[in-house]
Amino acid sequence: MKFNRPTFRFGLRIKLFLLSLFLFAIPLLGYQYVWEMEKYLRIGQEKTLMGTVRAVATALHERPKLFNRQASFLPTVQKGRDLYAYPIVDPIQLDGKLDDWHNQHRALNYQQDYLIEGHDIYQEQSLSFKHMVGKYREHLYAYFSVTDDSVVYRPENSLRIDKNDLLQIAFITPEGDFRRYVISTKAPGWVTAYQIDTNSSVGSSDSSYDNKPLAPEPRIQGMWIETEQGYTIELRLPLSLLGSQLSFAISDIDQGSKEQKITLGTSPFKQADQLGTVLLPSPEIERILKGLDHSESRIWVVDKHGRVLAKAGDIKNSDGVWGKMTKPDLEETWYRPLQQQLLAIYDKILTTPPKDFNDQLYDVAHLQGSHLTKALNGKRGATWRLTTDNKAVILSAAYPIYSDGEVKGAVIAEETTNGIRTLRNQALQSWFNVILAVMGLGTFALFVFASRTSNRIRTLRNQTEQAIDEQGKIIHPIPISNASDEVGDLQRTFALMVQRLSQYTQYLQGMSASLSHELRTPVAVVKSSLESLELDLPASQDNVYMHRAKEGVNRLSTILTLMSEATRLEQSLQNTERVSYAIDEVVSGCVQGYQLTQPQQAFTLSIDLFDDNLNENKENQVNGGPELLAQLLDKLLANAVEFSTINTCIDIKLTAKNDLFILTIGNIGALLPIAMQDRLFDSMVSVRKGKQDPQPHLGLGLYIAQLIAQFHLGSVELVNNESATGVDAIVTIPSAKK
Repeated sequence: MKFNRPTFRFGLRIKLFLLSLFLFAIPLLGYQYVWEMEKYLRIGQEKTLMGTVRAVATALHERPKLFNRQASFLPTVQKGRDLYAYPIVDPIQLDGKLDDWHNQHRALNYQQDYLIEGHDIYQEQSLSFKHMVGKYREHLYAYFSVTDDSVVYRPENSLRIDKNDLLQIAFITPEGDFRRYVISTKAPGWVTAYQIDTNSSVGSSDSSYDNKPLAPEPRIQGMWIETEQGYTIELRLPLSLLGSQLSFAISDIDQGSKEQKITLGTSPFKQADQLGTVLLPSPEIERILKGLDHSESRIWVVDKHGRVLAKAGDIKNSDGVWGKMTKPDLEETWYRPLQQQLLAIYDKILTTPPKDFNDQLYDVAHLQGSHLTKALNGKRGATWRLTTDNKAVILSAAYPIYSDGEVKGAVIAEETTNGIRTLRNQALQSWFNVILAVMGLGTFALFVFASRTSNRIRTLRNQTEQAIDEQGKIIHPIPISNASDEVGDLQRTFALMVQRLSQYTQYLQGMSASLSHELRTPVAVVKSSLESLELDLPASQDNVYMHRAKEGVNRLSTILTLMSEATRLEQSLQNTERVSYAIDEVVSGCVQGYQLTQPQQAFTLSIDLFDDNLNENKENQVNGGPELLAQLLDKLLANAVEFSTINTCIDIKLTAKNDLFILTIGNIGALLPIAMQDRLFDSMVSVRKGKQDPQPHLGLGLYIAQLIAQFHLGSVELVNNESATGVDAIVTIPSAKK
């Protein structure tokens, strides 16, 4: 019996491949481990950065002069009154155009809230200005973008400077002197400041003021240009003149009312104690920061009001100590192209630290943050924040600076997590490279192992199938394997089993011949004894028992003849040569002979050797033995007659198709039993159940018919006909030229 194998098999290779998928849990665990490692690295970076700010703060402790000289002594600061000089990177050209001021968004707008004179006549559209100051090298720069509906210049021949629009400057020198200057121009263009007597007031009613000489100050220079809204003044002052207190004021006088003046300013300017302050970056603190050399961080030093006194480092280069641990570029190796391809894949999967990002920090004139608030309250603090473009994460840590037991300011250090992220990515890349190599080799090894095991099992299956034919005969032994594993043990077991089955089959095959040979002698003795008894006792010839004994002996002789028939046929087929003969002549002759021996049965013969596919008559020659084909027809016709219903006809048809001759013998009668269809051509198998037949049947007829069909390189099969009214025996034999 043959079993149909499914098209798709869930084989060992597929099972091992599915099991190897569990290896993917290893990179997932590694990925989770690296993420946990990044958390600990961030904690370590925060502690390291806190140690940095503590070290810098320790270097600045108990140095009150560093802060008192920077207007940090004020209890509070007022926006617009207490000025902050922003650092200027590029040089400023005094042309009044303001194009080289890159941080104009930090300028303050001065309106009614900053009114000093003219409260009763002030109107917003009449006067306002935008103003900011900055430090570049050894100079303080300032600009005033004034909105004025009517610009009044100083008359050509007038010695007075207070009957026109003007800029007033007041400050305290480093030596503690109070000085005032006025910029009053006769026309737009280059301007110079004039120092005035601090004991008098501009706009005073004292007539003697007009005759006092004015001393020019060439170190204070600037440019005055007119604009559509009014005018712009760009100014430069040497830092050597300035202390910590400074005030600017713009005075406006209209043409029709020169006695009425409106003044807007940063703070009152006529008395020293009324001046505002200016905070300049401290060069002393910057030198201290550079001496400490914390190049892995960006360091800020602020006063107690949150204003920046000094700065060192660049945040884009502040990756922390972990940035130094990142690996260099790939070296030239034979596997570098593979590394580059893997890196291209990793770049799409992993979050790569940005090489460029925007860090538009809040106004350095007033830094903010929870960490700074804690530091100014005497506690250390740290916080994490995203850059404005959400590309980088910045860690900020702050530590207080003490002097005489009071908090004078704070140190802020900032670093990005790019170093940690780069280190994390490199760890993940190294981990993935190792895992990919291990998984690749492991999967390949499992695949090779599964393939080898599967091939061995498949070979064993093929050897087992080839060892036994369809009739159950052992035709090929299974070789004994020397392998020491389970598959080798299984193959040795199968080989021993097939060997034992072969010995048993040979015993069964020889048993019929031996039994036939051994029984013929006693059967002959019994037969001769009965014949002698019949001659000696003539009266016994009509005896019933004598007739039964003779019938039994004859039946035993027939059985012995049938038992040896199949064995003799197998042996004769091995020595018989194939000859070419006409198949239609043999078939027609056999049918005619059978019609004579079975007159009670009707037969119809149809021979049509015209091949529809080839559109020609086929030659009637086949290779084999005509007497063997006649024996095959005898067995099939005997079966057809025996199983036919009374008064039905047996149809014999011989047709041609392609290079095959198809002989069909059909009868009307009982159908084939479903349970026996696969065993009808086995030896010693019969389906004649309950039939009373004087002739013995050992189930060898169809077995002999199959042997003859195989000798002709053809086949024979029994099937129920299409109408399910009987059985068709179909013999297929190739033509002689095939």
